[in-house]
Amino acid sequence: MTMTGTIAENPTLAFGDTHRRPPAIHQEAFFPVAPERVYRLLTDSRKFAAATDRPATIGAAEGEPFSIFGGYIEGRQIELVPGRRIVQAWRGADWAPGIFSIVRFTLIREEAGTRLTVDHDGYPEGESPMYPSWHEHLEANWPVFYFNPFARYLASYAVAGPAQQIVRAGGEK
Repeated sequence: MTMTGTIAENPTLAFGDTHRRPPAIHQEAFFPVAPERVYRLLTDSRKFAAATDRPATIGAAEGEPFSIFGGYIEGRQIELVPGRRIVQAWRGADWAPGIFSIVRFTLIREEAGTRLTVDHDGYPEGESPMYPSWHEHLEANWPVFYFNPFARYLASYAVAGPAQQIVRAGGEK
């Protein structure tokens, strides 16, 4: 098969016919607090460290770096829309140099609180040190390192009831 044209006209020129990216991760959690409180938790070093019980340094402006979980995850703030959205260039310390994924946190106000949607794309293919793939590693650990600690931390601020269990894409719990 011969491919002609520019990459813009035919994106397969950049990666070839067989290039397959790992599927994006999409997860959601509900917290019975205002979106602004969840936003502050994701962007304030002290609050994030208190919630996760791990060191965190988080830049509060677009373009600034962040380092969380004692330096295991690092990156840069790409887009910050207070109370609505955070986009980060995000990487694990054990990833190959120069490899960054994109994580988008979307905060949706609901009657009794906030639905936090996480979309994670562009992470490495292949095996992780602890799972058969990086996809499985990351998918399994969003609840462990974000949603569950956030629910415990935010429980003292709840406007109504405890945080709900995460709901994955497709509605499974």
